[in-house]
Amino acid sequence: MANRFDLQNPAQRIAKSAAKGQTYGRAKQQLDAQSIVPMGASPAEVSAAQAAKPARRQLTSITAPTLRPDEPITAGAPFGPGPNTFQAGMPMMNDGQMALQEIRQIAAMFPSEDLEDLLSRYGAF
Repeated sequence: MANRFDLQNPAQRIAKSAAKGQTYGRAKQQLDAQSIVPMGASPAEVSAAQAAKPARRQLTSITAPTLRPDEPITAGAPFGPGPNTFQAGMPMMNDGQMALQEIRQIAAMFPSEDLEDLLSRYGAF
């Protein structure tokens, strides 16, 4: 019972009940079984209660300092220093061209010397 989340909140437990129209003694067996391990709330009630409480996530400011100062910006990319795509456990892209194209688009929208330097190193600028 300690492992069952639907039984940990007594307010969510529902009253014992048995199906109607059963053979003699079967309803009592059901009610006795519910006394041993009481029924919890229906999955719909549990999910509705969980949906009522939105999960709170801490958002980090885009201007906040990095949480990984020793990791290069190209970590996870199929080019540059740091672990490559395979080592990072990410699906392979077609030899980095898609990533370079995305970086080109970002550099066009938000010009920066760092992005220009990154693209010029890989002949993509």
